[in-house]
This record gives sequence, C-alpha cells and structure tokens, in this order.
Amino acid sequence: MRRSLGLAASLLGGLVLVCGIASMPFPSDAADVCPANAKNANLNLGLKDINGKPATLSDYKGKVVLLDFWATWCPPCKKEIPGFIELYNSYKSRGLVVVGVSMDEEISDVKKFAKQIGMNYPILIGYGRDDELEKAFGTLPLPTAFVISRDGKICAKHDGLTPKEQFEREISSLF
Repeated sequence: MRRSLGLAASLLGGLVLVCGIASMPFPSDAADVCPANAKNANLNLGLKDINGKPATLSDYKGKVVLLDFWATWCPPCKKEIPGFIELYNSYKSRGLVVVGVSMDEEISDVKKFAKQIGMNYPILIGYGRDDELEKAFGTLPLPTAFVISRDGKICAKHDGLTPKEQFEREISSLF
C-alpha cells in the first residue's frame, strides 16, 4: 500500500511538473528576431544589378530578405557566400530572397566571382553609392548583412563574419 501511494505521489508530482512547464510562456522566435520597435528598411533605394538593370528592395516586398553587403576583395565576405547560396536554395520556395550588394568598383570582377562560386541570387551594385547606403543602413563594414521581414522591418543586423546557422534561425522564424 505504501509503495502504491509513493508511486501515485511520484506520478502526480511528475504530472504537475509537466503541466507547469507546458503552461509557461515561451518567447516566440519571431519576436526575438524582429522586435516591435524594428526600423523600416529603405525599400525605395534605387541601385542597379550586375547587368545594369534598375532595382530596388521594394522589388522583393512580401519576401523575407537577407541583404548582404560584400566585396570580392573581402575574405570574410567570400567565406559567407556559400552559406547564403545554401540558405537561398533551401528557403526560396518559402519566400526567402538573398540579395547581395557588391561594393566592388569593377563589375567584371563581380560577374566573374559570382559565376565562379555559383551565386544564384540577385546581385546589386553599391559601389559609388556609399553616402546613400550609409544614410539608409548606417555604417557598413564588410561584410554586413541584414535580415528583413516580409513587411520591410530590419529584424537583425550582422557586422562581420556570421555563422550560417545564425541567419537560418533568424530567417526560419520569419516564415
């Protein structure tokens, strides 16, 4: 009888513990990534793609955007790009677009590098637009990447080499 009461008490205690944990409020990943006071990205900033065609970030409104400022002469930038290609391939069907903004002077260098490494996402040219870009996004040490929500909010900014897994956590919480 004592053994039965002990077992019943243990089971009841376990049930209370499980119910208590289940009722605890857990923070939403999306709320952690994109705070309520997140700033709006300047979606109307006009740039050109590597073929000279005009483009703006508003072209990607309604998508989750990973906006990467990079250059071919920047070793950490080049190290991040294969991860961005993987993320784009994995999540483009869910509404992700990776947009690379090259800060290179020579577009031919950008085209050559993009082909060599297999960049399959939009590449815009930011060279010569430093003042406008800084006004829109702040200081841009290379690499700098932003995670932008479907509604155009800047949810995260990363200066310097950032692990792909960090971007993946932030991006996947916005779908």
